[in-house]
Amino acid sequence: MPSTLQLTTRFGASNATIQKALKALKEEGLVVGRAGANVSVRPHRQRTMRPADHIAPTAAGEPYRWIADAEQRGWQASSTLLHVGEVEPPPDVASALELADGGTALLRGQLLTLDGESAELVTSYYPVELARGTAMMERRKIRGGTPTLLASLGYPPRQCVDLVSARVPTQEQYELLQLPSELPILRTFRVVYSDDERPIEVTIMAKAAHLYELRYAFGS
Repeated sequence: MPSTLQLTTRFGASNATIQKALKALKEEGLVVGRAGANVSVRPHRQRTMRPADHIAPTAAGEPYRWIADAEQRGWQASSTLLHVGEVEPPPDVASALELADGGTALLRGQLLTLDGESAELVTSYYPVELARGTAMMERRKIRGGTPTLLASLGYPPRQCVDLVSARVPTQEQYELLQLPSELPILRTFRVVYSDDERPIEVTIMAKAAHLYELRYAFGS
C-alpha cells in the first residue's frame, strides 16, 4: 500500500485519521504490517457459504456435510463441542419449537473453524422428547451430524426457514470468534421442519460479517 504520507496527501486527511483507518483494516485482517515495513494487502479472504448444502442427512459413515463441503473446497475444517445440556431456551426459540411455557430443550453448541480460524458459532436447540435416549444428549460429536441422527429416528428434515440479519455480537460471540472491534456478526436464525411441519431443530449461527457471505439459489 502507499505510505502514510502518500495516503494523507491523496485523501486530504490528517495523519491520525489515516492511522485509525489502517488500524481498522488490520483488525479486520484485510491488511498486514510490521514495524519498519510497508503495509500490504492480504489475499481476498471472504468465503461464500451455501446453507442449503448442509441441511440434508449424510450417507452412512460419511462426515457432517459442513466439514465435507469445506474440505472439498480445499479448506481444513473442524468443530469443537462447547455445550450439551437441557435448558430453558430463549423466547424466540421456544416459540419456534412450539414449546409450552417453561418448557425445556436440548442445547448443543459448537465452534466451527476453517484453516485454523474461528469461522462460525453454532447454537442448536432440539425438542427434548426427540433427543432423550439418543447420542444427542451425550457430550460427544455425532457422526454425520444431528440431521442424520434425526432422520434415522424418523424425523428427516423436509423444510428449512432462515432469518438472516446483522447484529452486534454478544460477549461470548466476540471472544470465541475473535472478532475485530466494532464489527457486526452475520446472524442466521434457522428453523428446521420434518413431516407434518413439525419443528425439530432451531439453530442460531453467528459468523464474522466481514469474512463471509451467504449464497441462496431459488427456483420457480
